[in-house]
Amino acid sequence: MNDTEFLTALERCELPEPEFTHAAHVRAAYLYLRGYEFPIALDRMRSAIRGYTAHLGKSEKYHETITVAFLALIQQRLVERGDSGDWDGFQRANPELLQRDLLLQYYDKQELASDLARRTFVLPRSTAARAARCA
Repeated sequence: MNDTEFLTALERCELPEPEFTHAAHVRAAYLYLRGYEFPIALDRMRSAIRGYTAHLGKSEKYHETITVAFLALIQQRLVERGDSGDWDGFQRANPELLQRDLLLQYYDKQELASDLARRTFVLPRSTAARAARCA
């Protein structure tokens, strides 16, 4: 499925559920960020995920902090490294973005699993603050 077909299927809630993997989330974010400035890409990503999860009857699956944080990381890679020409090139150049637990480098697991982080974007605590809490 090409990029346009992929986003159309996602936005129309026609993408088969098994195909909406973590990599598919990253692909959607990448495509939105290539086409729009960050705030608009974020709005489109939120809308697509919320619509899709609601269609599946799983609205509770939407997680605001994960959505915003991953979009920000993808945007950073695009600025630093470029878009690599297409999705295939981008994912090869940025394999770390395909790791579902990547945000654990920035957030404590408990913090990321909190209801607050699910409902609203929570800034990651600094590495020093996390280390001090663990000491």
